[in-house]
Amino acid sequence: MHARLSTMFQSLQVRNYRLFASGQLVKLIGVWMMFIAQDWLVLELSDDSATALGVVVALQFTPVLLLTLLSGRLADRYDKRMLLFVANAFWTVLSLAMSVLVLTGLVQLWHVFVFAALLGVANAVETPVRQAFVSELVGTSLLPNALSLNAAVFNSARIVGPAIAGLAIALVDVGPVFMVTALSSIGPLITVIQMRPAELHREPLLPRDERAAATVLDGLRYVGRRPDLLLPMVVMSVIGMSLFNFQLTLAALAKTVFNTGAASFGLFSTTLAAGALVGALAGTGRRSRPSVWLVLGAAIACAAFGTLVGLAPEYWMVLVLLPPTGFCMVYFAQAANQRVQLGTDAAFRGRVMALWVLVFLGTNPVGAPIIGWIAETFGAGASIWAGGLLSLTTALLALAWQLRRAGARLRFRILPMPRFYVTEA
Repeated sequence: MHARLSTMFQSLQVRNYRLFASGQLVKLIGVWMMFIAQDWLVLELSDDSATALGVVVALQFTPVLLLTLLSGRLADRYDKRMLLFVANAFWTVLSLAMSVLVLTGLVQLWHVFVFAALLGVANAVETPVRQAFVSELVGTSLLPNALSLNAAVFNSARIVGPAIAGLAIALVDVGPVFMVTALSSIGPLITVIQMRPAELHREPLLPRDERAAATVLDGLRYVGRRPDLLLPMVVMSVIGMSLFNFQLTLAALAKTVFNTGAASFGLFSTTLAAGALVGALAGTGRRSRPSVWLVLGAAIACAAFGTLVGLAPEYWMVLVLLPPTGFCMVYFAQAANQRVQLGTDAAFRGRVMALWVLVFLGTNPVGAPIIGWIAETFGAGASIWAGGLLSLTTALLALAWQLRRAGARLRFRILPMPRFYVTEA
């Protein structure tokens, strides 16, 4: 067990990564508290409108759609550590301003819309830079472990944040939750300053005139020539758009279908995140690039469980289905992320990871309003199972394409243990 734990948390032995992970954990707990408080505030200000909730989510992710590729270019041209500091400082200022509006009772729905859009700008810059920065913190050999621990940190925050937020909203309303979020965002600023630049695993930056050659179009061409990178991105774009909207759909499900309060909404998010945390830790022992079959198998499982969540007629059934759904979601997303990162040349990593963030998060502005409209018109459950079926169809089509391209066959074995496996030509 000691050896297993040492392997699982190996990246934490690196001082710079340890600082990075601790700062992210503090900030992300606050961010998930803010997401719960923001969603609840929108429902209160809009008379329980799922469409308004969808608009907020869309505004939050629209900058990701518009700016992420440019941020990837910045990541390949400038110091990623300083870019992270600037983006997190911007996030902190915005959070403080929003918390003051809520605490003073002056907040209106359009304030939330503007806040979500501006936070999206900070997120559009910070996320691809952060994704590409991980390889500089630990080097290539520890990169799979570090990426899995990143997902574990993210989902630990998803467990703690919503649970605290749900109880806090019930006890003291949403204002103090926003203030805690603002204070927690200071954490990454402190840890970035404390990092030792000399211990980073990175090549010296090129002269400024040579850095200008790092264009967005070159990054797109690079991915276009690589089917092994393109396939997981295409599958993720559809699943991210149609199924990874639980921030929106679980709020609507809790409030409009099961008629529960903020604490129960927090419980939905927490049970989903508990499974997601296990899924993230399940990938920490990986030391090589995941196969395409692992990625596609996880995508199919993720879509299947997501569909079942939408079809579940009882509150307790949703709670039972959310942990395996969260497990498969993160296991798929992490395996796809690792396949992309470990297959990308260092010179293109910033731009490729920006494209990854675009398909992972940037499709939300397209999907969120549609999902919100479906939830309001046909019910929150329908918005989940419809996205699940679309995701499942996409994953199965991708599997069929890959089998044909590789000249492989999918087989099923009963003994000694039932399982599907692939035989390649």
